[in-house]
Amino acid sequence: MEKQTPIIITTLILSTTPLLAEVSSKVNNTIFDRACVPCHQHLPTSLQQIFKRYLLNYSGEENVKVTMMYYLKHPSKELSVMSDLFLDTYGIKKATTLSDKALTQSIQTYWERYKVFGRLK
Repeated sequence: MEKQTPIIITTLILSTTPLLAEVSSKVNNTIFDRACVPCHQHLPTSLQQIFKRYLLNYSGEENVKVTMMYYLKHPSKELSVMSDLFLDTYGIKKATTLSDKALTQSIQTYWERYKVFGRLK
């Protein structure tokens, strides 16, 4: 029985590795991951922290998504959820060059990745 255990474990590892690679490539291959994450990873405030600010200011899913869509197309200090200190230090982002469809997909990915609804226990 002891000899079968390593064989079973090896078989499980080899059979699940392609599935893990597929999931990993899907996570890193979204428009959000290609167009949004690279710029934000160099800022001291994480995308999750920014998400929490949107949630605190605009509460529901629809409000957050509509507000983000508008802000990303028409960024301004008055519309930003970030502090004045943050904006004075890092500035206002430039308007997105993503199409409405790509922007909507990115915001949906962002929402799904960081939402807290249904995850709290």
